[in-house]
Parts: sequence; structure tokens; C-alpha cells
Amino acid sequence: MKISIVFLLCLVAHGAFAQISGTLSTPAGEPVAFATVLILHTTDSTMAKGAMTTESGTFGISGVAEGRYFVRYSAIGYQTFDTPPFTLTASAYDLGTQVLTEDAQTLGEVVVQGERPLFEQTFDRTIVNVQSSVLTQGSTALQVLERSPGVYVDGRNQSLSLNGKSNVLVMLNGKPMRLPGAQVMALLNGMNGGDIEKIELLTTPPAQYDADGSGGMINIVLKKQEETGTTGSVSATAGYGWGKKGNISASLSHRTARMTTYGSYAFAHDRRQDGWAAVSTQNMPAFGGKLLVDVSSTEQATANNHTAIAGVDINLTRGKVGGSITHNSSRIARHIANPGIYTLLESDSLLGLDSHIDGKNRWNNTIANLYMERTLRDGEQVNVDLDYLYYDQNSPTHGRTTFYGRAGNEAVPPGSIFSDQQRGTSQTPIHVGVVKADYTRALGKDARLETGIKGTLTRTTSLARIETLVDGVWTTNARYRNDVDMVERIGAVYSSLNWQATSDLNLVAGLRYEYSYTHANADKEENTIHRTLGKLFPSVFVSRKLTEDATLQFSYTKRIGRPSYNDLTSYLQYGDPMSVSTGNPSLKPTVTHNLKAGLMLSDYAFSLTASRDDHPIIYYQQKESPAGDLMYLAPQNMAYQNSLMLQATLPFTITSFWTMNYSLNGGLRQFKLDHTREKLQKTYVAYSLNGNQTFLLPWNLSLEVSGWYNSLQYEGSKKVQGFGVLSAGIKKELKGNGGSFQLTVNDIFQSMKVRGAFGTLVEEAFSLQANYVYRGESARARIVKISYTRVFGNVKLGQRSRTAVSKDERERIRKE
Repeated sequence: MKISIVFLLCLVAHGAFAQISGTLSTPAGEPVAFATVLILHTTDSTMAKGAMTTESGTFGISGVAEGRYFVRYSAIGYQTFDTPPFTLTASAYDLGTQVLTEDAQTLGEVVVQGERPLFEQTFDRTIVNVQSSVLTQGSTALQVLERSPGVYVDGRNQSLSLNGKSNVLVMLNGKPMRLPGAQVMALLNGMNGGDIEKIELLTTPPAQYDADGSGGMINIVLKKQEETGTTGSVSATAGYGWGKKGNISASLSHRTARMTTYGSYAFAHDRRQDGWAAVSTQNMPAFGGKLLVDVSSTEQATANNHTAIAGVDINLTRGKVGGSITHNSSRIARHIANPGIYTLLESDSLLGLDSHIDGKNRWNNTIANLYMERTLRDGEQVNVDLDYLYYDQNSPTHGRTTFYGRAGNEAVPPGSIFSDQQRGTSQTPIHVGVVKADYTRALGKDARLETGIKGTLTRTTSLARIETLVDGVWTTNARYRNDVDMVERIGAVYSSLNWQATSDLNLVAGLRYEYSYTHANADKEENTIHRTLGKLFPSVFVSRKLTEDATLQFSYTKRIGRPSYNDLTSYLQYGDPMSVSTGNPSLKPTVTHNLKAGLMLSDYAFSLTASRDDHPIIYYQQKESPAGDLMYLAPQNMAYQNSLMLQATLPFTITSFWTMNYSLNGGLRQFKLDHTREKLQKTYVAYSLNGNQTFLLPWNLSLEVSGWYNSLQYEGSKKVQGFGVLSAGIKKELKGNGGSFQLTVNDIFQSMKVRGAFGTLVEEAFSLQANYVYRGESARARIVKISYTRVFGNVKLGQRSRTAVSKDERERIRKE
């Protein structure tokens, strides 16, 4: 309460203010008109005030509070310049005339303006500057993410992984996308990659980040206007793979010295096809014994995705307030064909299966955020965030199955499990409320303290069931029904100290405590949850500058990966008469320890990370039903996973028009299974490689060839062979800010084929042994797209960096 009173008093407090003025000119003495002038705090580089120069190159900014600042000048075609720090008192302050240096060099007809390298490495993250890639425009955000180092987009399981770990927190502008894996992928697949400024891959986040996401964090940062005035963009993409594809998007932003308003809308249409085929042997009592099974599944889907974002930021005398709202509506219609032949080996009898499943997936997601930032005095700030997240999912399905014998005559086996019709219902409304407060204070000129608290309340109601048609009546039983009402509360408090011990030595030490309470009432006793968990999460980062171009870094972090809400609430999804996909209320959270050492040499970066995951979560593991007549495909916990991984980021400049960027991540992995009939420990070598080559050509053309490869790996008891993809794109910049055209070809060699096996490590449920191959859409037909993009208005853009409070809620909603 005392903190609240002090905070409110600070909001109405008044201090002394001053005016800052100056002039900008070119080396020839001409004025620099409409340049950006930002007054920034020296402690953390946050903005206090901003303005633009007049046509005569002058500026005057009034109402600046007393404190210590520096000023940043920027203008298109000139190098950004920062003034030395200065102390401002309650009087006028004249910065005099500053001469800006031009920043452009010409190569034939190609102008190069300080392009950032595609990959950059800092002490806690890898940064992918996606605007440095020719393939970005015309790609979806999901395709951009797929080309990022260590990121694996799994189209089979509708999930993402980072450096071989699946529990990854995906954020958009610092706001976690607390959606099911399939919905996250659908949203990113409907987002224009050209709207992305950069992607941050955080494997060892510090204490101010939520502890959730044991596999790390992926933060997708969108562009945001930096200059005063109005900026907008439009983009349109048309393409074809197996089916038609199209994206349109538009954004508009208006900024004044007082307020920034922004909004965007994107629509994506995608017709696609993918599927798998498998040959297996298994012992299925419901079929009469040991079987030889030859099955396949082909899914044809039509997806329409709408995403709208609107927000406002208001600059106050000593702070900022604002808010945003994001709405996503997704409609996916699916048709799945599952033909199969089941041969009973003992009697040589045969049962044919022709199954067709039609489903609709409807999602409406709304995320609202309000925030307030308040500078109490120089070097001291308070931030408050409020978030409300609402998700509504409805996924009805209807399956029709025809059985036939060896002669081709229809033959329905006895028992309701072999009904010729099935229908499923899955409804999951989820409400999440989050409140967070952070306090930052400078401790002298060399140290900064950050502390904060956070509370989260989640309520979800899951209604899931599969009905079968028996004698003309739709019926269900307990094994095909899961109804769960769940409440979860999470409280967190953290403190972090950033100390610049010497000019060459920096230390960041943090401690976070999180306590969670989860309670679920279910129609089945085994699905009832009552769980509490309280843990400390320390983090330490040490950075030592060896030379001007060499920095040595060490870090230790501890993180947690909580099961998704859907996985805990035991959804049901019909696959075939013998199997269903479901959740697992007994899932344990994953606790991860990371120890990392890194070396940065100029633009090159190397790191070695040793990690330990206790109870890592793996998806689509086979398990027999208690009655032994049904196979559950459900997430499970492994006992542990150990990793020792080396990462290298290697940019090369061959000539002034030819650059290459490569990223390698590889090493040893070891895991132990204890959910299977036999306990197993396995050690193997795994690696991933990402790379691209960019050529700047005459006539404002640029060409890029980009590819990635993932080596052999294991997903629990599943073995997955190595595979990769090579893509290319060519871009034409039109003169006079006329926009750009781009042509891209995804998966040139149609190599998106994933081969794997079950039963090679341990005995599976029903003694399953299987080999399968998954073919993505591009393996069936190359995906070719042509795009047009134009930016209008004041075209200098930066990143939207506002971080909202919901850092661990949105990713914990998965949908299969």
C-alpha cells in the first residue's frame, strides 16, 4: 500500500524543467531539415523528449526535467551521432551547431547503407536482423523463423524447438504468444515477414524475464516508427504450391512529440497439403493379435487468418502511458484421408480401412495491455503493466470410416470401437489476467538495481469428447470424454543488479522466486490436479572485455518449463479407430540449468553451453489404455536430458557485393526415458546448420540463397533422420521510393521429407515397430511467391520494443 501511495504521489509531483536547443548542418554548411533529435537518459538510454529540426536545421525542446542526459541526432543519409553526457539544470541549454557526416557509398547502381550482419551475438541472445535478408519480403513470419539459427519448425507436430528443446516461449514485441503450438504457427504463417525488424533467440534470459520457457525464448520484434510524422506500408503476396496462397497487409503509424498511434491489419489465405505414410508391425488385441499395418494420412487444409493490432503511446512530463489491443481470428477447414490395410499375421485375414475426417478449427484471441512508466527522478523509474488475455477455441470433427475384407466387400468388425462414424467436440475458453510492477534505480554511475513483482490468474474450462454412431444413436463412454475446470495462480518476485565493476568488467546477478498453485476438477479422478510449486531461479552473467574487438562471457541460469494448459486438461482428438491424441494431467514441469561460456571476436561469436533438463516434456508418445484396446498419443516426461553444445556465428564478406552468414550449433545430447516399458539412456551427436549468401547486383537487384539442415535426432523414443531445405529469392528495388518486387522459391529441391522410426530404442505400446516418412507441402510442390511492398511517408523505422507483462501465460496454451 505504501508503494502504491508513493507511486500515485509521484505521478502528480512537479519538478524543475529546462529547454534544450541547437542546430544541425551538413559539412557544406547547409541545414539538415527534419532530422530526429532525441534526449536520452544516460543511465539506461530511455527517451525523455524528442523533436524534429525545422527547415533551417534548428530545434528547441522545452519541458525537460533536471537530470543527466545525452542527445542523439539521426537523419536519413547521415551517420547517427550521440553528444557527450551533460547535466541539465533549470535553465536554457544550447548545444550549438553539430555537423552530421554523410553515410552512403555507391557500388555501380547499388547503394549500401550500413547493413547489419544477418546474425549477431550478445551475452544472452542471438539476434537475427531479418531485414538484412533478401528472402524476408514475401516470406511469412514462420518462414523467416524457420531460417533462424537453431530453430526447428515441426510441421508434423505443429510445434517449435530451439537448439533441440521443445519448451520454447514465443514472444511478439516482448509479449508472449500464449497460444497452442498450432495456433502460434497459424498466426506466424499469416504475418508478413517484411514487418519484422529482428528476431531474438534467448537461450539464457536474465532474471527480469519470466522463468518459464525451459527451452529458451524467441522474441519477434516488429518495426516501429522512430521519426515524427506519418508512416505507412502496404504489402501484397500471391503464390502457389500445392494450392493457392495470398497475403495482404497494411500498417499506419503517426507520431508527434506528445503521442504515437499505430495500427495494422493482415490477412492470409493458404491452401496446403501434407501427410505421412508408415509401415509397422504391432500386437493389437482388438484386432485379434499381431498385425502388419500399412497406413497413410493426407491432410488438405484451407486456412484464413486475420490479425489486427492497434495501440497508443503518450509521452508525459516524466513518463509514458499507453496501451494496445491485438485480435486474431483463425479459421481452418481440414479434410484428412487415412487409408490403411491391417493384416492379421497368424490367420492371414485382412481388414481394410478407408477413413475420412472433416474438421473445422475456429479460434478467436484477444490480448489487451495497459502500461504506465514513471520517472521518479534521474535514474529512478517505476513501470506498471496490466494484461488481459482471452482465447476461445472450438474444433468440431466428423469422421466416416469404411471397413472391407480381402475380397473388397464391406465388413464391419463387431464392437463400438469399429463404428463407421465418429464425431468430436473440443471447446476450450481460457481467461488470463496479469499484473506486474517493476522498479529501477541507479546506484551511482556504475550500477543499476531492478526489482519487480508479478501475479497471474488463469481460468480454463475444457469440454472434450468423441462420440460414435451405434445403431443410429450417437453414444460416448468415459474413455472418450474429458471435462476439466482448472484454476492456476502464479506469483513471482525478482531482483537484479547490473554492476560495471571496471571499464572492462561487467556483472549482472539476479534472483527470481516463483510460486504456483494449480487446481483442476475433472470428470475422471486421474485427471484431477492439486499441485503447488515454489522455486528460486538464480542467474549470473559476467562479461570481460579483453581487447577492443574481443569479449569473454560467462553465465549461469535456471529456468522452468510448465506444461501447456491444453496438455494438462486432456483434450481428445480422433485419429483412427485404434488411437486418439490426448493430454496428460500428470505432466511435471521441466527445470533447466544452463552454464554458458562465450567469446566474441569482432563480428564472430563462439559459445559452449552445458545444460541439464529435469523432466523435459516430449510430445506424441505412445501409451496403451488401461483396457489394452486403445493407443493414446500423449505428451510425457523424460527423466532428464543433458546437452553440451557449441555454437558459432560466422559472417564473411567476400567482396563488396558478396556476403555470407553461417551459424552452427552442435554437440552431445544424452537423455533417459522412464515412461516406457523399459528404461533407456541414450547418448548421441546432433547439430544444425543455417546459412545464406547474398549478392548485390546492378540495376537495384539483389539475390539470396539460403538453407538449413538438421542432423539425426531423437524425440523421446522416436528416431528422426537428418533433413534440410534450400531456398532462393531475388529482389528488385524500384526508383523514387516506388517500392520493391520480390520473387521467392521455397524448397528448391523439394527436400522437406522427414523420415523416422518407432520401436528402434525401446519396446513401444502394443510392441509397435514402424518406419514413417512425413512430406511437407514443399516436398510435393515447390512454393513460389511474388510480392510487392511499398513504404510511404517518413520511412525511417525502428523496432517496437515495449514489453508487456504476460511473459509466461500465452505460450502455455497449445492446440494439437
